[in-house]
Amino acid sequence: MAAPGFPYIFYFAALAAGALSSWLALPLWEHWCRRTGLIDHPGHRKIHETPVPLAGGMAVLTGLLLPLAGAALVLALWPGGPSAAQAFAQGMSLRALQIGAIAAGAIGITLLGMADDRRAMSAKQKFAGQLAIALLLAAADVRVTLFLPSVALSYAVTVLWVLTVINAFNFMDNMNGLCAGLGAIGAFLFGVFAAAAGQYLVAAFAFMMCGALLGFLPHNFPRARAFLGDSGSHLVGYMLAVMAILPHFHRPDRTSQLAVLSPLLVLAVPLSDMAWVVLWRLRMGKPFYIGDTNHLSHRLVRRGLSKRDAVLLIWLAAALVGSLALL
Repeated sequence: MAAPGFPYIFYFAALAAGALSSWLALPLWEHWCRRTGLIDHPGHRKIHETPVPLAGGMAVLTGLLLPLAGAALVLALWPGGPSAAQAFAQGMSLRALQIGAIAAGAIGITLLGMADDRRAMSAKQKFAGQLAIALLLAAADVRVTLFLPSVALSYAVTVLWVLTVINAFNFMDNMNGLCAGLGAIGAFLFGVFAAAAGQYLVAAFAFMMCGALLGFLPHNFPRARAFLGDSGSHLVGYMLAVMAILPHFHRPDRTSQLAVLSPLLVLAVPLSDMAWVVLWRLRMGKPFYIGDTNHLSHRLVRRGLSKRDAVLLIWLAAALVGSLALL
């Protein structure tokens, strides 16, 4: 639980630090991408007409890790600060292994996506990398444990969840701002859940991720000077999967077992979109991992919406459905 009188401005500071870090880092990573050739060129199934640097993933990662490292350094150098700061320091100390594993996984999944951006990997190679990172999380005790009777089942459910959410957000990265916006909405809602339950460290982590995505969005929506790329969409999916695992959605004194469905509501839009396109591809006899233009965003555009309006409508749907979990 949070310390008595916990100052919620800490959450705003986490969000602002993430946003400022990613917003300022984006031009630097954009320059690096142009120098190293990490560019998305127009082509098959691409809706952009000019080359765009794939700098978003590294910018969002910077917006997540830089404030986290800064907070750890400040708390270490200022042990006698306010009670809230001491509570943060104690929480980070107790969960050091988990925080380290989450950060290592974030770096690993971003590098995996970057490798795919640079030279398209086979589905098996990409899956193997995702699986290794999901197993790292589970081994560090970042696991789904509620109502699961065995450690083996906990590992299996955790790995399946992480792989599913990573690929759901990877699928949703098909229009400017769509994936990043859905990630920001989801991270914000998970932050609200954690803050309401007094889980201050988890809440700050979620708001920091939300801020990192909000700092990137002006560079990506409605016009894109940079894309997330697979590095960014993998990172967003990974972090949202983690955000869904960390909070305690079930409280025996006031909730039922149905509370575990809260993450499904928060992530309902990307998960349902992935389920739709996978089933459609299987029905058409196509490999489910080969991309196409049958996602929700594409279908809305074919019905007459502009790309911007389609993204805004999907954001609104995600916010409304996700907010139902608060009830």
